[in-house]
Amino acid sequence: MFFVISTKAQIVGGDVTYLASYKEELPYFQELITGGQYVEARKTIEGHPFYFSRQFGEGSLMINGITYPGVPLMYDVYKDQVITFHPIYNQRILINPDKIDEFSLSNGERFKYMEGNESYSNNSNGLYQVLNDGENLVLVKRFKTTKSNRDISIYTDVFVEKKDFFILKSGVFTQINKSKQAFEILGLDKKVANKYLKERKIRFQDTPEKYLITLVELADQNTLTQTR
Repeated sequence: MFFVISTKAQIVGGDVTYLASYKEELPYFQELITGGQYVEARKTIEGHPFYFSRQFGEGSLMINGITYPGVPLMYDVYKDQVITFHPIYNQRILINPDKIDEFSLSNGERFKYMEGNESYSNNSNGLYQVLNDGENLVLVKRFKTTKSNRDISIYTDVFVEKKDFFILKSGVFTQINKSKQAFEILGLDKKVANKYLKERKIRFQDTPEKYLITLVELADQNTLTQTR
């Protein structure tokens, strides 16, 4: 077994809240996180490299098909690395990306290791947010870049948060930059789909996540109807 963290503690800090749990399961834990110690980003970059929160929160981690709840996690989207906490040495520790099947952050957002998109320039360690379940998947690649800071400041650069959208159909990734690409890859009647979206006031420019999920649901419904 891995380790289970008490649900009473939501944030990990330097007070080694999870010491008892880690001591009990530490040998197994060490076998799973052989990614080494986490290296902090340069102090000269304004902002932080993490997605959702720069503090540890209780998430879940799936390794070899087994899900472990109550795991303190942070997600560095600049390096595409998942981080946990070592209470004995009071260190941030990397979880080897090769061992990760899936993980969820404390806000419930789900990420999976995905193969098949290695030609994409920001693929990095292959961790993608999964927005739905079904035959066709809507994926988001969350990442951060840096740009020069032109202001007079102690910071030479600043973190910039970005995201790219994909539809995964039949094992093939298609990056979606415009709404018409989604219609084409899903084989939807544009007039029918646009009417459905307009009635629900869903626009790609406003809520791309909701827009793509809705289109995928329509495509899955059409496939189900055709097979009956």
